Amino acid sequence: MSSPSEITGLLVDWSNGDKAALDKLFPLVEKELHRLAHRYMRRENRNHTLQTSALVNEAYIRLVDQKNTRWQNRAHFFGIAATIMRRILLNYARDQRRKKRGGDVIQVSLSDVAVMGDQKSSELIALDDALMKLAEVDERKSRVIELRHFGGLSVEETAEVVGISTATVNRDFKIAVAWLAREMAHGS
Repeated sequence: MSSPSEITGLLVDWSNGDKAALDKLFPLVEKELHRLAHRYMRRENRNHTLQTSALVNEAYIRLVDQKNTRWQNRAHFFGIAATIMRRILLNYARDQRRKKRGGDVIQVSLSDVAVMGDQKSSELIALDDALMKLAEVDERKSRVIELRHFGGLSVEETAEVVGISTATVNRDFKIAVAWLAREMAHGS
């Protein structure tokens, strides 16, 4: 089991251009990335064709492409990973919705067709729209929701990533949940 300081050290080394640090990093963060991906996938339909491993792989590829990111610590890394995973699933839902309506018409074998329920897809898109509105009103509260709810970060990890106290994380989370509930109720 690796320590948070070991992961942080490798992230800093990677940020400073050490390619070997990246090779050492993935085995240490892979289990946590799978946990994050599994948390996201639990919210999807059971017949969703995007697998947890595919989500982890896609997120990792995008994380590796973060050339200008100065990694602060382990929590910062997993916070960005959570954001990337949410965006991957959101793009997937939007693509499926567009394809269902006849956009992007190409020949595809039946084994390649993704089955995603309209209700789950619509809920994910509505939640993302509400989160974007919340970010316009209060970016910090939106970030707290993203890290806590979607990323599965603890209150302490979220506080560290956002740079606020744990009491503020708890308060922001409660307010943001109420705001999102109201926004989604009015939007439907």
